[in-house]
Amino acid sequence: MTKEKAIDALAECRKRIDAVDLRILELLNQRTAVVEEIGRIKESLKMPIYEPKREEDVFRNVLSNNRGPLPNDAVKRVFERIIDEMRTVQRRQMGR
Repeated sequence: MTKEKAIDALAECRKRIDAVDLRILELLNQRTAVVEEIGRIKESLKMPIYEPKREEDVFRNVLSNNRGPLPNDAVKRVFERIIDEMRTVQRRQMGR
């Protein structure tokens, strides 16, 4: 591959990444909207925000469906971060 073709290929890959990032952002915002609804329900039921069993269910779901190339340990770290941010959304929503 020539340097020019490599630069063009790199630019195209970056455009694809930008598009994927926007899809991820849209999905994260959809997830956040559902988390806000869950927060309202939990608040009405006086339930805690942190539910370790539910988090394990989320990990089990994503890890059992991971087909790679991202390894399971990386998937788990990503979802740990997502869940942590979702708890922050619920705390802020509930004024805690």
